[in-house]
Formats: sequence, structure tokens, C-alpha cells
Amino acid sequence: MPSTMEKYEYKTKKPNIVFYISAPLVALFVLWGAIGPGSLASISESALIFTLDNFGWFYMLSTAFFIAFVLFLAISPFGKLKLGKQHEKPEYKFFTWLGMLFSAGIGVGFVFWGVAEPVLYYFDPHPDYVNASDGVRAAAGLRYGVFHWALHPWAIFSLVALTLAYVQFRKDQPALISSAFHPILGDKAYGTFGKGIDTLAVLATSTGVATTFGLSALQISGGLSYLIEGIHNTATTQFTIIAIVTVLFIFSAATGVNKGIKILSTINLSIAALLLLFVIIVGPTLFIAQNFVTTLGGYIANVTQMSLDLDPFGDGEWLGNNTIFFWAWHISWAPFMGIFIARISRGRTIREFVAGVLIVPSVLAAIWFTSFGGSALDMILAGNEQIGTLVMDEVEVALFATLGHLPLSFITSLLAVLLIIIFFITSADSASYVLGAMTSSGSLNPKLSIKIIWGFLIAGTASVLLISGGLEGLQTASIVAALPFAFIMLVMMFSLLIMMGKDLKMDKLRKSKRERRKVKEEVYSGMKDTIYDDFKEEAYEEIKEDMYEQMKDDVYGDFKDDASGTLKTKVYEQVKEDVYEDFKEEAYEEIKEEVYEQVKDDVYNEIKQEVYEQFKDKIYEDLREDVGDQLPSNKNDEKKGEDVILKKNKRTDNDH
Repeated sequence: MPSTMEKYEYKTKKPNIVFYISAPLVALFVLWGAIGPGSLASISESALIFTLDNFGWFYMLSTAFFIAFVLFLAISPFGKLKLGKQHEKPEYKFFTWLGMLFSAGIGVGFVFWGVAEPVLYYFDPHPDYVNASDGVRAAAGLRYGVFHWALHPWAIFSLVALTLAYVQFRKDQPALISSAFHPILGDKAYGTFGKGIDTLAVLATSTGVATTFGLSALQISGGLSYLIEGIHNTATTQFTIIAIVTVLFIFSAATGVNKGIKILSTINLSIAALLLLFVIIVGPTLFIAQNFVTTLGGYIANVTQMSLDLDPFGDGEWLGNNTIFFWAWHISWAPFMGIFIARISRGRTIREFVAGVLIVPSVLAAIWFTSFGGSALDMILAGNEQIGTLVMDEVEVALFATLGHLPLSFITSLLAVLLIIIFFITSADSASYVLGAMTSSGSLNPKLSIKIIWGFLIAGTASVLLISGGLEGLQTASIVAALPFAFIMLVMMFSLLIMMGKDLKMDKLRKSKRERRKVKEEVYSGMKDTIYDDFKEEAYEEIKEDMYEQMKDDVYGDFKDDASGTLKTKVYEQVKEDVYEDFKEEAYEEIKEEVYEQVKDDVYNEIKQEVYEQFKDKIYEDLREDVGDQLPSNKNDEKKGEDVILKKNKRTDNDH
């Protein structure tokens, strides 16, 4: 991991047609819930029954398929592809990145359900464990709590986030759900059909986020009423909390992702880690450790069966109220979590992304649920009936009821309230950011005014859902709204495979070219040195002999009557030294290029001729002087030598 993270710039864009369609629809929904909450509750219930009866199997099968697909991407050659350009580095450090993943909103689910689910499933178990012993029901409760928050939700988020990060940072497409359809639809993905896809995604996201808003308000209200006398867990308290948090989120939203969400996420993750360590150390440590190992083993051994269990011979009510609700809620969260996770995951490889978004949160979910839920179950099995009664009557106070039976309960409960409030703020901030991006042509830096509008609309949606049905109303809205987007996610898988398949092929081709170039350079480098070393000796000898024969006639023609055999020998030796010294310095580069370009049958002849032409005059002059120095000293001979030299000089001057 580099010590210095990359800094990227993102453009701000104006809201597009998706905003002007989806925002009024959400506003009308809020108005409907405010005016006629009974009508909203009745129609939502009918839609829920229809969805569960006809599409419960689809939710179960598709989510299981999402896990298999994401794991396949990680272990396959696709895993080395990067969510961005090849040179790009991660924008955030790993700890900050994980903190932002949780604080984006899913951390609210951990805090809300960490105690509640295992306890609920102990008192209201899965149909397979209705008549089981207390220990078996407790173990099953922990296992199903982990089941609902480990691989399945994070696989759903990973699929959407991978697709959107890939099209944004590798394909330079806008941060829109419709961009994922470009490999299949082409430019039609940005037309009317694409706008329809984006509108459905916005509506599903606003509903899923509103559900989280409602859960946060319920839990904060429940915690405050449990801790402070005079505060009642009523709708009025919940609406007040929503209003206060909405105002606080505006301040966070104004600072942007790199300040508000980033800072609050780091604080939140630290508080959550502190609470977790406190419960592990102060609570039943050995019992928690044993439960973690047992629950993790049971989860791994039974995850396939649990993933595909629809209870066809029962009424399916338990699955509808629990497993299918969670799958639908996570799917309705997928556009929001997908866009947000994609935004903070730039520069990471797919394999690193899956490890961080799928594996690490799944392990943390197992630790969190076995620590908090296991501690609560240990108290219940030891005879503490109060916790069970509180959880069954007011599920939102489950965490505070458990902390109340541990040391420093008031301090830890206040920390828990602070944790939920910060989760609430960061959820609102990140949700408004994502919805702003989805309705601003995919801008990763949407206008503050658009984010604020979405913040108020989501707060309104959460409020009317609480009025019309409380927790049940929130669950109903998530299950119904998620259905269209589940089909969209299936198409996204094939689109992602198409893009990655093409890019992997291109990467292999580029790598092959680089390897061939490297081998060629290495082979050429070695061959060049070997050929030149072998060649220069042979070439020199041939050039030397040919030059000697050529110049011998010219030089010795004037002196052949007087020069002796000794003179010839000395001339040859002198020529040899002069030719070699001049040749090796000046002809090296030229011979090297000639060898590389024209290593063929006639290479020696061409280089020989070229070197001869270049050095003939110089060698001739040197040879003439040397020969003159070796001539006999009698005057006649000297006279002849001088005449010859004068003739040669005159000829040279004329040439110049």
C-alpha cells in the first residue's frame, strides 16, 4: 500500500431528467403517507404478499448466485484487473476505506440487529428448530444472524460496486446504473431506456435508505428512552431525532466525501471497535470465543442449504419476515452502496476489492454477532428473562438492554447512542451524495443543493413509513421496492463479464507484446556482441589484405625498383598498425549498425567497401610517409623519393 494516496478531481454537473422524474415521485409518496397512512399501509401489505408468494424463490436464488459470481471473479484471471487505469493507486488507506464501507450505512444494521437477531431467533426460531433444545436454538439463532449479514449482503453490494467502478474508472463512463448496460445496449443505455433504469434505481435506493433512517431513529429513540427517564419511545421522539440528524447531516454534506464522511467514518469505526473489544473482554470471553468458532463452522457448513431453503412445505412466513426481508433490503441498498463503494475504491484490483468488501466484512459480521448476540444469549440462558422480554417487545432496545447488564453500562450505552447517531449522519450524507450523483448525470461531485433536497426527501419517506407501519412498514417497503432492481443486477453480471473478457484479452495481448519485445532486445543484445566480436577480427583481416593489395600497387609502383624485401615487410607492419588503430575507433559504430541492419550473406563485402572508401586517403598518406622514411639514403634515391612525394602532393592539392 503506498504511503501517499492518489488525489482525484471530479466534475460537478447539473441535475438531469432523472432528478425531475424521481424526486417528484418520492415527494408524492411522502405526501401520500402523510395524508393517508392507512391507505399506504394497506396497499403495501398487498404488494408484500404478492411479492413473497411469487418472487420469494427469486430473491433466494439470485442472492446465492451473486456470491458465487463475485467469488469467481476474485479467484479467476479477472481478479488482477484494476478498477481504474493501470498506473492509478488507491485513493484511501485501507483502514479509512473499511471505515467508510461500514459508515456508509450498513453499520447501522450491525448495531441494530447485532443483539436483536440472535435473541429473536432464539424465541422465534426457524421452522427447522421450533422443537429443538435451548442450546440448539441459541446456536441456530447466532448462525442465522451471521447468515443475514455476512457473505450475502456484501456480495450484493460488491456486484453493483464492481460494475460501476469498472465503467467509471476504467471505461470513463458516468457513475450511473445505466452505464453498466453500455456493453449490451450501446448508446441506447444513455437514452430513454437508460433513464428508466436510473429512475428505478433511484426509487429503490431512496426506499432502502429510508428504511435505514427509520431503523436508526427507532434505535436512538429506544436507547434514549431506556437510559433517560422522561424520554419516551414514541413517534414524536423518532420524528424529532430524524429532524435533528437531517440538520446535522447537512453540515457533513457541505464538506464533501474527503472531509465529512471520511472523518466521521474513522471516528465511527474506532468507537465500534472500542465497544466490540469492551464486550469481548468484559463479557463472557470464553463463551464468545467458543461461539465464534462454532458459529463460523456451522455457517460455512450450512450456508448452501440456508441460502436455498424456501420451506416449501410450510407457510414461509418466517422466511418472509426475516431472510427474504434482509435480501430485499440489501438489494434495495445495492445502488446506493454500489455507487458509494465504487467511488471510494478507485485504484484497487478486483481481487483486493473482493477481499476488502466481501471477506473482511463477513468475518467482522461473525465476530460482531457472536460477541453481542452471544453475550445476550448467555445472559438469557443463565436465567435473565428481562433481556428476552425487552427484545421481543421493543427490538430497538436490545443493544442497550445487553449493555445494561455489563460494567460501565451508562458510559457504554452513551457511546452506543453516539455510534448510532454518527452512523445515521454518515448514512444520510452518503445516501444524499449517491442519490445526487445518480440524478446529476453520474457526477461524482454533485451540487450541495441536490444533496440537501434528497436528504429531506429521504427523511420524509422514513417518517411516513414509521407512521404507516413502524418496523413492519419499513420492511414491506424494502421487499417490494427491491424487486425490479434484482432483475437489473442479473443483467449487470453479464455486462460486467463482457467488459472484463475484452479487457483481459487486450491485457494478455499487450503483455505478450511486451514479453516479445523484451526477449527480442535480450537476444539482439547478446547476438550483436557475439557477432561483432567474431566479425571484427575476420572483417579486419579481409579489409586489411584488400586495402594492402589496392594500395600496394599505387605506393610501391613508384618505389618498386628501389624498395627491398625488408621495406615491404616494414610497410606491411606499419599499415597493419595504422589501419587497425584508425579502424577500430572510427568504424565501430558504423560496423555495428551495418551488422544489425544487414546481417546477411554480403555484409562483409559492404562494410569492407565502406571502410575502404572512408580510410583510403588517410592510410595512403600515412603509408607514403612511412615508405619514404624507409628508402635508401643515396641522393639519387632521395631525389626519386622527393619527386614522387611532390607528385603525390600536387595530385592531392588538385583534388582539393
